[in-house]
Amino acid sequence: MRKTLIVVLCGATLVARSQTTIAPVGVIKGLSDSALLDVVQRQTFRYFWDFAHPVSGLARERDNTVKAEYYWDYINEADGDPNFSRHTFGPEACAIGGTGFGILSTIVAVQRHWIGRDTALRRLVKIVDFLTKADCYHGIYPHFMNGATGKTIPFGRLDDGADIVETSYLMMGLLCAREYFAGNPPLEIYFRNRVTAMWQYADWNWHSKGDNKHLYWHWSPANDFDMNFPIYGWNEALITYILSAASSTHPISKELYENSWVHSASWRNGKSYYGITLPLGNFDYGGPLFFEQYTFMGIDPNGLKDDQGIDYAEQTKAHTLINRAYCIDNPKKFKGYGANCWGLTAGDSYIGYVAHCPQDDRSVIQPTAALSSFPYTPEFSMQALKHFYYDLGDKLWGPYGFADGFSETRNWYAKTHLAIDEGPVVVMIENYRSGLIWNLFMQIPDVQRGLHNLGFTSLHLKN
Repeated sequence: MRKTLIVVLCGATLVARSQTTIAPVGVIKGLSDSALLDVVQRQTFRYFWDFAHPVSGLARERDNTVKAEYYWDYINEADGDPNFSRHTFGPEACAIGGTGFGILSTIVAVQRHWIGRDTALRRLVKIVDFLTKADCYHGIYPHFMNGATGKTIPFGRLDDGADIVETSYLMMGLLCAREYFAGNPPLEIYFRNRVTAMWQYADWNWHSKGDNKHLYWHWSPANDFDMNFPIYGWNEALITYILSAASSTHPISKELYENSWVHSASWRNGKSYYGITLPLGNFDYGGPLFFEQYTFMGIDPNGLKDDQGIDYAEQTKAHTLINRAYCIDNPKKFKGYGANCWGLTAGDSYIGYVAHCPQDDRSVIQPTAALSSFPYTPEFSMQALKHFYYDLGDKLWGPYGFADGFSETRNWYAKTHLAIDEGPVVVMIENYRSGLIWNLFMQIPDVQRGLHNLGFTSLHLKN
């Protein structure tokens, strides 16, 4: 089962309503590799710091439109039953998952001294105070939220309530921040208590519909589980199962994880592409690269194995190398593709938001794909970064880092930045450089409990 989102953009440029506190820079020639990574991480972080919603501090879903028309077509691949809906949003639309990514990025910003610790903490307290009063459903938050009112913005006709996957990204960020801000100042204690209350209140098991057959992506107060969208593997949602099993108050069972994820028809692959064996995933060539990035912003795949014999370091690297090899092979002969210009993943294109991958290749490269792969392919990711920055910087580089996507074939360069594409750039480059987020997140007792409960082993786990 797959959720497909197509976005058609219109309207005028939207200007951030907060004073810039981190000054943007243009393309600077002759940087060392380390200095270049500093520049890219720092400028990308501005999206979450300077462009955050002024009322709530949440991450805006995207940056460049006052008005955006969204078209959704949900397709149940098991029975082909479509559900179509159309909505128009303005700049109040904030992303719950993107906010989680922004919180992880804020930890990086503090550690690298782009912002002060106390200043960052006040922003995080603003976020959790807002969320404790905002719409949630059995402790699970919606996909999109109005950043001024805290009210749910429906994602679709039946999807107007809880989104357990987006909530898992939010909780990944909050739990990691709780681990980082572990000091004795009253505001740090206050923040940790707020996060713990949110974490304990979240009823992950509610999304099992009371049995151990499936974990469901959505629940609606008006439509119950009519969305009927189980979370099958392999995709971006492994973190959802890990955190659902980690809960001390409302955990799912390992049986549910195995029935809904491991035993699904879309979990294993085992085929070879360009001489590289891909352990997991129903997509030929692996699908969009965000499958290997969202969960692994917090979960360290190195040394991570499960009781099915899967090595997650092998999975993440294999998928990335296959994606790059496909772009080098370039069977559709698109302009620009090559060893220094690769990366197919979900993001904006000339027709809207598309989950780009070898099976749906439309000549669009997303910079986030290669840059968020730094922990897996550092040499190749650096090669792509230098091309994006030095060779294409006049078209791609802006106040929030790189534009979301581009097609040299069509001479099209996005004017957009998306929270869910910005966050992985900051975090995954940092995991490559220092392991900061991996080391914090993997030492959290709740996370270790979830991994243990699902049969994982890792060098981070305590016996």
